[in-house]
Amino acid sequence: MRHVITEFYQTNMASPGSGSARLSVLAGLIAGLFAVFCVSGSRVSLLVCPAAAAGGALLSLWLRGLRRRDAGTERRVCALVLGDIGRSPRMQYHVLSLSKHGYDVTFVGFLDSKPHQDVLRRDNVHIVPIAEVKGVAVGPKLVTYVTKVTVQCLQLLSVLLRMKLQSHVLLQNPPGLPGIAVAWFVCILRGSRFVIDWHNYGFTIMTLSLGRRHPLVRLAEWYEHFFGPLADHNLCVTDAMKNDLQKNWGIGATTLYDRPASIFRETPLRLQHELFVRLAHTYPQFKFTGSDDVAAETTIFSLRDVTDDSVTLRSERPALLISSTSWTEDEDFSVLLEALEEYEGFIRDGASLPRLVCVITGKGPQKEHYRKMIDSLNLEHVQICTPWLEAEDYPVLLGSADLGVCLHKSSSGLDLPMKVVDMFGCCLPVLAVHFHCLHELVKHEENGLIFRDAPELAEQLKSLLSEFPSSAGRLGSFRRNLRTSRGRSWDDNWDQNVLPLLAAPR
Repeated sequence: MRHVITEFYQTNMASPGSGSARLSVLAGLIAGLFAVFCVSGSRVSLLVCPAAAAGGALLSLWLRGLRRRDAGTERRVCALVLGDIGRSPRMQYHVLSLSKHGYDVTFVGFLDSKPHQDVLRRDNVHIVPIAEVKGVAVGPKLVTYVTKVTVQCLQLLSVLLRMKLQSHVLLQNPPGLPGIAVAWFVCILRGSRFVIDWHNYGFTIMTLSLGRRHPLVRLAEWYEHFFGPLADHNLCVTDAMKNDLQKNWGIGATTLYDRPASIFRETPLRLQHELFVRLAHTYPQFKFTGSDDVAAETTIFSLRDVTDDSVTLRSERPALLISSTSWTEDEDFSVLLEALEEYEGFIRDGASLPRLVCVITGKGPQKEHYRKMIDSLNLEHVQICTPWLEAEDYPVLLGSADLGVCLHKSSSGLDLPMKVVDMFGCCLPVLAVHFHCLHELVKHEENGLIFRDAPELAEQLKSLLSEFPSSAGRLGSFRRNLRTSRGRSWDDNWDQNVLPLLAAPR
């Protein structure tokens, strides 16, 4: 079935400049079915035939209108994500790169949180918000899911068919149900090129909560396997995923490694202090509760002498540990909390270690669950806060931190955590939980450490922070390695791997 659809698409629909005959293929197919009915000789057919002919003509005109190109068509691209635009950094980077190369970008997705200012400032980026569909709230999960998918299909069809004709539709997957099928169908109707950016597999993420043998998981797996190969081009985030797509899906993909945007860099001391001051208004973990001999603006990490406006870091400051998350099933934060309890135990047993302020940023479904766990902890030397940061503040905080922790454990074993990419952009060493292809990003004992469980994470925290705040130990060595090994930027990487796909002749 998929082979037939692919052959039909490539032969009849893929080329927008192939003449009016091809533009009318779909209308002709439908009219042909009515013609078969007409020759049956029934009285009803005598009434239906004129209506069928009129309907076929109207359909043909509608299809021609959908595919009518103008001078700006080749410079228009739709970036589509069935998720929160503000929490889709890779898609925001795609949009910025397209914009910089003069494309008019229609950015479609949920607008639950504010995108980065660079996206909002671009005159040739047009955000089209869509509502997140919940489905019916009663009955079996299957009914809820079916109604949700049905409404999303209609919503996406309405949005994609009403916008100006786009040369390409770039879709993030996951989530890809129903986005892949709808975007592919619209691209057939309109003669646009369809590009999927594979961040992971949707069905493996569903497996985390539903189990491998659940009917919805099996349906989602079939869906991705069926519709995925119909895209004109495919991007993916790792070589491991590229190989898996080729071997098990028959999809040839281009690896586009995540790279940090230019906003991710080490934060100057004055900007660190300004951020700490702002955060201290809301989060007591950043407040300094002692007393200073000088007139100063203070936080637990820094102070500004108001007499000469100089900013310094406190020599007895705590270490700033940061982790970011979407609070979903693929990140088990009980591992970090258990490790922090063990770290507390090291200090109580007499180890010479700094206090810790652990900041866990992000929004997601399991946040309240873990906040209750955090509130139940009995910690004296470790403080934990869970803020949601504005897009502009997040890179500043990463660039101010001493150590990052990543609990992302890929559901497929084939994707890499974007948060680590951003941390490395800030030259921030990382402790990351092990999974299959992590070595493509985190180099153990070079730019961070890889752990497998809470006790190992606790020991790594103890080892790296034992000389804090000195930069002479391993933590300082990792940071220096990151400074000297900054690879190709996102812009250079994108220009080499994605721009040629968009400019390729049809």
